[in-house]
Amino acid sequence: MEKAACKFAEENNISLITVFPVFTLGAAPTPTAATSVSAMLSLLSGDEMQLKTLKGLAATGPIPTVHVDDLCRAEVFVAEKESASGRYICSSLSTTVVAFTRFVAGKHPRYNVKTDGFQGFPEKPRVCYSSEKLVREGFEFKWTDLDEVFDDLIEYGKVLGILPQ
Repeated sequence: MEKAACKFAEENNISLITVFPVFTLGAAPTPTAATSVSAMLSLLSGDEMQLKTLKGLAATGPIPTVHVDDLCRAEVFVAEKESASGRYICSSLSTTVVAFTRFVAGKHPRYNVKTDGFQGFPEKPRVCYSSEKLVREGFEFKWTDLDEVFDDLIEYGKVLGILPQ
């Protein structure tokens, strides 16, 4: 769809800017959780269907991640930036499902996170999605610490009822 939009913009002399949001986490003003939120919270909730989604992601390798606040700020930033053009990747963190699972298990032992379900998947990202173009334009990420992003995600999961209070 993005290719078609770019082609249409080029053919009609329209300026088009896209922001590629990668794996978006954090509290959003919506009554239901995005797939990325439900998938990551499945490590704590034990939701089997979402864990399957997470395993599918694990097979792809890297999980470029951004907090929803930074994504929204980036979209406004490029819309207001006169020199902005083309495609921007918006990712402040890059990890793998294996690394993320170990992080969560270490930080939240009360949830009894099962780390053995991701054996054989990459432990470190082999490739990273770069937000260099966005940063070169002057954008600064506010959510760059995985601890803070995940703490916000847990609170959001509680509000949505995915996790117990």
